Amino acid sequence: MQSLKTFSLWLIVALTFSSLAGCSSWVYRINIPQGNFLEQSDVDKLRVNMTREQVIYVLGRPIAEDAFDKSTWRYVYSFNKGRKNEQQKELVIKFENEKLVAVLGDYDQPEEFNTPLEQ
Repeated sequence: MQSLKTFSLWLIVALTFSSLAGCSSWVYRINIPQGNFLEQSDVDKLRVNMTREQVIYVLGRPIAEDAFDKSTWRYVYSFNKGRKNEQQKELVIKFENEKLVAVLGDYDQPEEFNTPLEQ
């Protein structure tokens, strides 16, 4: 009978500690990067009148294309570091007549953006 009480006590203690472990703030949270990671140096390679294929070559495929407006591409990157707030950066690329016309978003527009590539 004594061993049953001891076993029950240890079982209650083990269940209590295991249930409280999920409430702890010291549990490790992994870093979660998602989307298109772009650097300013990549964005600086963009030039007005580039084709879609040239933009894909420089930046890769966009993470989101507007279903109703095929002339807009969105490159979104978010980074969730453990318990800290999420950091998000977005680059919006606009095309007109299949040519690049605008670069908007959280990145600086390239200084030489308005200088077309030599054809």
